[in-house]
Amino acid sequence: MSNPNPHPKTTHASTRRSFLKKTGSAVAGGSFLAGSSFLITGTKASGAIEGANDRVRIAVAGLNGRGQAHIGGWLGAPNVELAYVADPWEKALAKGISGVQKRVKGKMTTQGIDDIRRALDDPTVDAISIATPNHWHSLMTIWGAQAGKHVYVEKPMSHDIAEGRVAVEAQKKYGVVIQHGTQRRSNAGVAGLHEALKSGKLPRLKIAYGYCCKPRSGIGHEPISTPPAELNWEHWKGPAVIDHYHANYVPYDWHWFWETGNGDLNNQGTHQLDVARWAIDDDQTHPTRTMAIGSRFQWDDQGETPNTMFAMAEYPNGQMVFFNVRNVNYKGYQRQVFNEYYLEDGSVITGEGNYQILRPGASKAEPLKLEPGDVTPGGNWNAFIAAVRAGNPEMANGNVMDAHYGCVLGHIMNNSYRLGSEVPFSETASDFGGNQDAIEHFGRLHKVMSEGVGISGSDANYQLGPMLSFNAQTERFEGERADEANALVKDANNPGYEVPSVDAV
Repeated sequence: MSNPNPHPKTTHASTRRSFLKKTGSAVAGGSFLAGSSFLITGTKASGAIEGANDRVRIAVAGLNGRGQAHIGGWLGAPNVELAYVADPWEKALAKGISGVQKRVKGKMTTQGIDDIRRALDDPTVDAISIATPNHWHSLMTIWGAQAGKHVYVEKPMSHDIAEGRVAVEAQKKYGVVIQHGTQRRSNAGVAGLHEALKSGKLPRLKIAYGYCCKPRSGIGHEPISTPPAELNWEHWKGPAVIDHYHANYVPYDWHWFWETGNGDLNNQGTHQLDVARWAIDDDQTHPTRTMAIGSRFQWDDQGETPNTMFAMAEYPNGQMVFFNVRNVNYKGYQRQVFNEYYLEDGSVITGEGNYQILRPGASKAEPLKLEPGDVTPGGNWNAFIAAVRAGNPEMANGNVMDAHYGCVLGHIMNNSYRLGSEVPFSETASDFGGNQDAIEHFGRLHKVMSEGVGISGSDANYQLGPMLSFNAQTERFEGERADEANALVKDANNPGYEVPSVDAV
């Protein structure tokens, strides 16, 4: 089915541009210069923070890894106060508080807490910043919206499809700013390419391709044990139903277990998935068909998620997203964490923000000169602060709808993989529904795994997922294997940490 309007004129970028023009506001160095204030009425949100110099008070949840980047981002933003840092692990909390104290040198007082709800109860807190494990992202986002707090949430915004929709409805109901931690949404070069693709300045996009190929190692096996005394294990689990503790969960390797993480596809890969989906025509929401194939090769370890995957997704207008995960390591490993664009005329665009195009019949690529696209200036941290000061969710570089569409793309790819069955390790492991482009690109991945990594059919198999049909309106699966796939739409939750239904949010 072809798209009757492949280049729609109304976009998030034009909405943002119209807003800035109407208000006469400008963003420089991350601060609004005009003194205008904007209120979101009929909600619990505080709306705009009146006056350009009013301080924004933020609480950060999760102090390992990305949490430190969040702290640095907010401390580097003009007139932002770090009100709280939160973590249920005493070791991380103590380290976080110590680090903040060294950086602020007595210029602000930051409280350390073990539960973000203490910050949500503080009426002087304007926003929360979520850098916890994935299984917490949506619930904290929802809590934040219900408390009238603006939310910066690390990728992926959701751990499953259904909770992402609840976060969307919470934003709509309470009117808060929600910005996704996909920093490329603040890149005017990436935005400019996508605007050119959608406006007709370039040939129409056929396939948006993302790569998450960075070397990683196995995590070994950790025995079931008693959680350390300094870790509030029940609160760390929060909504995730986990039978037993083992040391591979904390602090980082929770990424590789389905109860808490989403594999590298929706970890590092969320950035490249989001860019790929961003390139798809603006009138498209979710893909209607998807499938995935891969495995956890080489590592005889405790992890569950694949370290190798090729996935495809087709949208109603015929455009497609391909994705490649390759996280094993070997001599001569080629690191690839970027996006490619395959156009209907046969051209291929590569690069990130500074692009090259290889045109049909050309022997080499040529620079692609494009105008910068529309983003809220200041980078991801300062763009969020600008949106908070303006009380305008549309100014977020990567708003709640962008987040939901990008995350669901990854979830349905993962769901196909999870429902897969073993097939021989072969370049002909799947015909991908007759899609010749998918056959070609999977063949490239297979060649790397066989010749580069040294995997052979005598000691390994692929896990081949079914071609799943997804209803973009109901956000449910249909057709073959639908019952099994729909069982993965919503995770079970622990008492006291339930993600509310859409009606109850």
